[in-house]
Amino acid sequence: MDEPKLPLRTERLVLRLHEPQDTAALRAYYGDPEVVRYVPFAPWDDESTPEHMAKRVKRRGLTCEARGLGVVAVLDGRVVGDVALWSTDDAQRLAEIGWAFHPEVAGRGLATEAAAAVLDIAFDTYGLHRVAAQLDPRNVASARLCERLGMQREAHLRQSWWEDGEWTDSLVYGLLESDRR
Repeated sequence: MDEPKLPLRTERLVLRLHEPQDTAALRAYYGDPEVVRYVPFAPWDDESTPEHMAKRVKRRGLTCEARGLGVVAVLDGRVVGDVALWSTDDAQRLAEIGWAFHPEVAGRGLATEAAAAVLDIAFDTYGLHRVAAQLDPRNVASARLCERLGMQREAHLRQSWWEDGEWTDSLVYGLLESDRR
């Protein structure tokens, strides 16, 4: 399995690996309670930011020790979001994808553009069979993004995740390599 050639240019973005100097940019949106409302961690703060960044910087590709690829999306020289792809089963060629973007760029199609490019990497470079996205059903923006990416809603799991003192549901979206043909 080869690793993708990065940085990668899309129509409007440059996608590249996370670097330590991205800390302030990522903290700007991951520190926002609304951005992390539906993810399994609290807003980044002074204490948690170094740990979160250390994990992201290690995501150099599916063949690295972290078994994940993490890229930042750069628009006009500014980090505006990031997308992660991580292996869930190497032998079966399965992975999961996730994303977060600064609210200032919402509604411009940048998350769709970046996630589509990472899905291209998933299937064309890594030869994956299936990529899934799991999300809280209240995260309507991410559900719509999954649909724009051509992902199929496969499941609605009731009270499958304990978060912030309550059971929450999960949606599972999936995209098969054969769906792209």
